[in-house]
Amino acid sequence: MGKVYVFDHPLIQHKTAMIRDKDTSVKDFRDLVKEISMLMAYEVTRNLPLMDVEIETPICKTVMKMLQGEDIAIVPILRAGLGMVDGMLALVPNAKVGHIGLYRDPETHLPVEYYCKLPSDIENRQVIVVDPMLATGGSASAAINFIKEKGAKKVSFMCLIAAPEGIEVLQKDHPEVDIYIAAKDSHLNDHAYIVPGLGDAGDRLYGTK
Repeated sequence: MGKVYVFDHPLIQHKTAMIRDKDTSVKDFRDLVKEISMLMAYEVTRNLPLMDVEIETPICKTVMKMLQGEDIAIVPILRAGLGMVDGMLALVPNAKVGHIGLYRDPETHLPVEYYCKLPSDIENRQVIVVDPMLATGGSASAAINFIKEKGAKKVSFMCLIAAPEGIEVLQKDHPEVDIYIAAKDSHLNDHAYIVPGLGDAGDRLYGTK
Protein backbone atom coordinates (compact mmCIF):
# COMPACT_ATOMS: atom_id res chain seq x y z
CA MET A 1 0.00 0.00 0.00
CA GLY A 2 1.36 3.41 -0.96
CA LYS A 3 1.89 6.03 1.71
CA VAL A 4 0.94 9.70 1.90
CA TYR A 5 3.75 12.01 3.01
CA VAL A 6 2.82 15.55 4.06
CA PHE A 7 5.93 17.67 4.55
CA ASP A 8 6.38 19.58 7.78
CA HIS A 9 9.81 21.11 7.10
CA PRO A 10 9.81 24.79 8.14
CA LEU A 11 11.35 25.97 4.84
CA ILE A 12 8.69 24.15 2.82
CA GLN A 13 5.90 25.55 5.02
CA HIS A 14 7.32 29.07 4.71
CA LYS A 15 7.71 28.97 0.94
CA THR A 16 4.31 27.33 0.47
CA ALA A 17 2.71 30.18 2.41
CA MET A 18 4.42 32.63 0.06
CA ILE A 19 3.10 30.98 -3.11
CA ARG A 20 -0.43 31.14 -1.69
CA ASP A 21 -0.27 34.93 -1.41
CA LYS A 22 -2.30 36.44 -4.27
CA ASP A 23 0.18 39.33 -4.52
CA THR A 24 3.22 37.12 -5.18
CA SER A 25 4.62 38.04 -8.61
CA VAL A 26 4.93 35.59 -11.48
CA LYS A 27 8.73 35.61 -11.16
CA ASP A 28 8.67 35.01 -7.41
CA PHE A 29 5.98 32.35 -7.75
CA ARG A 30 8.05 30.52 -10.36
CA ASP A 31 11.21 30.72 -8.23
CA LEU A 32 9.38 29.51 -5.12
CA VAL A 33 7.83 26.53 -6.93
CA LYS A 34 11.32 25.57 -8.10
CA GLU A 35 12.73 25.89 -4.58
CA ILE A 36 9.92 23.89 -2.94
CA SER A 37 10.27 21.17 -5.55
CA MET A 38 13.99 20.90 -4.86
CA LEU A 39 13.40 20.63 -1.11
CA MET A 40 10.74 17.97 -1.66
CA ALA A 41 12.95 16.02 -4.07
CA TYR A 42 15.47 15.59 -1.24
CA GLU A 43 12.91 13.50 0.63
CA VAL A 44 11.31 11.79 -2.38
CA THR A 45 14.71 10.34 -3.33
CA ARG A 46 15.47 9.10 0.19
CA ASN A 47 15.11 5.41 -0.72
CA LEU A 48 17.13 5.36 -3.95
CA PRO A 49 19.29 2.21 -4.07
CA LEU A 50 22.99 2.55 -3.21
CA MET A 51 26.00 0.42 -4.02
CA ASP A 52 29.53 0.10 -2.64
CA VAL A 53 32.18 1.88 -4.69
CA GLU A 54 35.92 1.92 -4.08
CA ILE A 55 37.46 5.39 -4.27
CA GLU A 56 40.81 6.83 -3.30
CA THR A 57 40.90 9.88 -1.07
CA PRO A 58 44.08 11.97 -0.66
CA ILE A 59 44.76 9.74 2.35
CA CYS A 60 43.87 6.17 1.34
CA LYS A 61 41.60 3.83 -0.59
CA THR A 62 38.16 3.28 0.91
CA VAL A 63 34.72 1.90 0.06
CA MET A 64 31.84 4.39 0.04
CA LYS A 65 28.17 4.44 -0.92
CA MET A 66 27.06 5.93 -4.25
CA LEU A 67 23.83 5.77 -6.23
CA GLN A 68 23.38 2.44 -7.92
CA GLY A 69 22.36 3.94 -11.25
CA GLU A 70 20.72 6.84 -13.04
CA ASP A 71 17.28 5.30 -12.70
CA ILE A 72 14.91 8.24 -12.15
CA ALA A 73 12.37 9.66 -14.58
CA ILE A 74 10.54 12.90 -13.81
CA VAL A 75 7.23 13.21 -15.66
CA PRO A 76 5.42 16.56 -15.35
CA ILE A 77 1.73 16.78 -16.21
CA LEU A 78 1.51 19.61 -18.74
CA ARG A 79 1.56 22.47 -18.36
CA ALA A 80 1.82 23.41 -14.70
CA GLY A 81 3.98 20.41 -13.83
CA LEU A 82 6.80 21.90 -15.89
CA GLY A 83 7.37 24.46 -13.16
CA MET A 84 8.53 21.73 -10.78
CA VAL A 85 11.08 20.02 -13.04
CA ASP A 86 14.07 22.38 -12.75
CA GLY A 87 14.06 22.24 -8.96
CA MET A 88 14.18 18.46 -9.01
CA LEU A 89 16.88 18.38 -11.69
CA ALA A 90 19.03 20.60 -9.47
CA LEU A 91 19.33 17.60 -7.13
CA VAL A 92 19.25 14.75 -9.66
CA PRO A 93 20.69 16.30 -12.85
CA ASN A 94 21.02 12.94 -14.60
CA ALA A 95 17.34 12.08 -14.30
CA LYS A 96 15.47 11.68 -17.56
CA VAL A 97 12.39 13.82 -18.15
CA GLY A 98 9.19 12.69 -19.84
CA HIS A 99 6.05 14.73 -20.53
CA ILE A 100 2.37 13.94 -20.49
CA GLY A 101 -0.53 16.16 -21.54
CA LEU A 102 -4.21 15.53 -20.89
CA TYR A 103 -7.48 17.24 -21.72
CA ARG A 104 -11.03 16.45 -20.64
CA ASP A 105 -13.40 15.36 -23.38
CA PRO A 106 -16.34 17.82 -23.32
CA GLU A 107 -18.89 15.08 -24.01
CA THR A 108 -17.66 12.10 -22.01
CA HIS A 109 -15.82 14.23 -19.38
CA LEU A 110 -13.10 11.57 -19.40
CA PRO A 111 -9.38 12.50 -19.52
CA VAL A 112 -7.83 12.07 -22.97
CA GLU A 113 -4.07 11.83 -23.55
CA TYR A 114 -2.98 14.34 -26.22
CA TYR A 115 0.77 14.06 -25.69
CA CYS A 116 3.00 11.49 -24.04
CA LYS A 117 6.76 11.22 -24.52
CA LEU A 118 8.61 9.05 -22.04
CA PRO A 119 12.16 7.68 -21.76
CA SER A 120 12.54 4.47 -23.77
CA ASP A 121 13.62 2.56 -20.66
CA ILE A 122 10.71 3.79 -18.53
CA GLU A 123 10.03 0.27 -17.21
CA ASN A 124 13.41 0.28 -15.43
CA ARG A 125 13.08 3.71 -13.84
CA GLN A 126 11.56 5.08 -10.69
CA VAL A 127 8.98 7.46 -12.14
CA ILE A 128 8.03 10.62 -10.25
CA VAL A 129 4.90 12.22 -11.71
CA VAL A 130 4.68 15.91 -10.77
CA ASP A 131 1.85 18.46 -10.82
CA PRO A 132 1.50 21.44 -8.47
CA MET A 133 -2.13 20.70 -7.58
CA LEU A 134 -4.00 17.50 -6.65
CA ALA A 135 -7.63 18.61 -6.68
CA THR A 136 -10.22 16.05 -7.85
CA GLY A 137 -7.47 13.53 -8.61
CA GLY A 138 -8.88 12.79 -12.06
CA SER A 139 -5.97 14.10 -14.13
CA ALA A 140 -3.29 12.65 -11.85
CA SER A 141 -4.95 9.23 -11.83
CA ALA A 142 -5.39 9.23 -15.61
CA ALA A 143 -1.79 10.36 -16.17
CA ILE A 144 -0.49 7.52 -13.99
CA ASN A 145 -2.73 5.09 -15.89
CA PHE A 146 -1.28 6.20 -19.23
CA ILE A 147 2.28 6.03 -17.89
CA LYS A 148 1.70 2.50 -16.54
CA GLU A 149 0.34 1.48 -19.95
CA LYS A 150 3.68 2.56 -21.43
CA GLY A 151 5.47 0.11 -19.13
CA ALA A 152 6.26 2.05 -15.93
CA LYS A 153 6.28 -0.18 -12.86
CA LYS A 154 7.53 2.05 -10.04
CA VAL A 155 5.53 5.27 -9.85
CA SER A 156 5.14 7.96 -7.21
CA PHE A 157 3.29 11.28 -7.30
CA MET A 158 4.51 14.65 -6.01
CA CYS A 159 2.49 17.86 -5.68
CA LEU A 160 2.53 21.13 -3.80
CA ILE A 161 -1.09 21.42 -2.65
CA ALA A 162 -3.57 18.56 -2.28
CA ALA A 163 -7.24 18.26 -1.35
CA PRO A 164 -8.47 15.23 0.62
CA GLU A 165 -10.78 14.36 -2.28
CA GLY A 166 -7.86 14.04 -4.70
CA ILE A 167 -5.79 11.99 -2.28
CA GLU A 168 -8.70 9.58 -1.83
CA VAL A 169 -9.17 9.12 -5.59
CA LEU A 170 -5.46 8.53 -6.18
CA GLN A 171 -5.25 6.00 -3.34
CA LYS A 172 -8.33 4.18 -4.64
CA ASP A 173 -7.15 4.04 -8.26
CA HIS A 174 -3.45 3.45 -7.56
CA PRO A 175 -3.11 2.00 -4.05
CA GLU A 176 0.60 1.21 -4.50
CA VAL A 177 1.62 4.77 -5.42
CA ASP A 178 3.32 6.92 -2.76
CA ILE A 179 2.01 10.51 -2.65
CA TYR A 180 4.28 13.40 -1.58
CA ILE A 181 2.57 16.66 -0.62
CA ALA A 182 3.91 20.01 0.54
CA ALA A 183 0.54 20.98 2.08
CA LYS A 184 -2.77 19.15 2.58
CA ASP A 185 -5.67 21.58 2.38
CA SER A 186 -9.24 21.56 3.65
CA HIS A 187 -11.52 20.70 0.72
CA LEU A 188 -12.65 21.49 -2.84
CA ASN A 189 -15.16 24.27 -3.46
CA ASP A 190 -18.10 24.09 -5.90
CA HIS A 191 -15.76 24.89 -8.82
CA ALA A 192 -13.31 22.10 -7.87
CA TYR A 193 -10.71 24.61 -6.65
CA ILE A 194 -8.68 23.66 -3.60
CA VAL A 195 -9.48 25.70 -0.45
CA PRO A 196 -7.52 27.68 0.69
CA GLY A 197 -5.28 26.66 -2.22
CA LEU A 198 -3.45 29.18 -4.38
CA GLY A 199 -5.65 29.60 -7.44
CA ASP A 200 -4.66 28.25 -10.86
CA ALA A 201 -1.01 27.13 -10.67
CA GLY A 202 -0.50 27.23 -14.45
CA ASP A 203 -1.79 30.79 -14.72
CA ARG A 204 0.34 31.93 -11.81
CA LEU A 205 3.47 30.22 -13.20
CA TYR A 206 3.14 31.67 -16.67
CA GLY A 207 1.23 34.91 -16.17
CA THR A 208 -1.86 33.81 -18.09
CA LYS A 209 -5.53 34.05 -17.26
